[in-house]
Amino acid sequence: MKTSRRNKKARIRKVRIRFGIIVLVTFFLMIFLIGKMYSSHQEGVLQQAIKQEAIKQEAIKQEAIKQEAIKQEAKQQKKSDGKTKGKVVYLTFDDGPSKLTDQFLDVLKEQNVKATFFMQGSNLKKMNLQESVKRVIREGHYIGGHSMTHDSQKLYTNKQFVPEMNETLALIHDITGTNPRLVRAPYGSAPGLRSERIRNQIVESGFKLWDWTIDSNDWRLKGHPNQILENIKRETKVDMEVVLMHEKSQTLQELTEIITFYRDKGYAFGVYNDADHFVLNFQNDERL
Repeated sequence: MKTSRRNKKARIRKVRIRFGIIVLVTFFLMIFLIGKMYSSHQEGVLQQAIKQEAIKQEAIKQEAIKQEAIKQEAKQQKKSDGKTKGKVVYLTFDDGPSKLTDQFLDVLKEQNVKATFFMQGSNLKKMNLQESVKRVIREGHYIGGHSMTHDSQKLYTNKQFVPEMNETLALIHDITGTNPRLVRAPYGSAPGLRSERIRNQIVESGFKLWDWTIDSNDWRLKGHPNQILENIKRETKVDMEVVLMHEKSQTLQELTEIITFYRDKGYAFGVYNDADHFVLNFQNDERL
């Protein structure tokens, strides 16, 4: 009797062990199958992402080739006033560097566009912004001077325009190693540089000066970025345009749309080059 009970218990134990083994095997098999399915799904997602990125990069590459072809064609043809033939727009940004400079550079890089920055000495002195200044040059843009103070009384009434520009250009050189000669007068050369005496000093210092053909009035339009684009569209009238903008959040918000507008109109994007200077000042002073 006792032996029979022991045998029965042993059989029950064996059955339980077998059942436990079957459960464990089934559990691990399910884990394996689920893991394989998840891995296949993830691999599919990854392959799709790689494919989309490749398409994006190819589009950027083709646009870069197109823009370069336009630029090379424009370089080969010069008008008597030194301006390139064909449709060219220069995007310019004043009053940097700022906390937004890197974000502007991100958009320009994504869009494969070069621009011209006019920077202010009081901001150039800020150590936390100087890496952004170096990045501007590293990524193929141009930096010109925009005075130390942006103070019209000091610059024009007190005749400090040339000393301030000298100091600003020296700062740019110290930070980037470049030797720019282009400056932009705060508030424009009219009426600030009406004085021939100051203009003579500019010529003697070897500076060149640019104003603009289109004032976007972006600095007035906080909270109204769409109006910046509308202003630019309305004022775009000729084959060569120089657009005045500032490092403002509303401008950053609209920058991609501005680039798209000019691209759709068939414009190439120019960046200032000291060797290819052309006259663009409200005083119509051919020396500048």
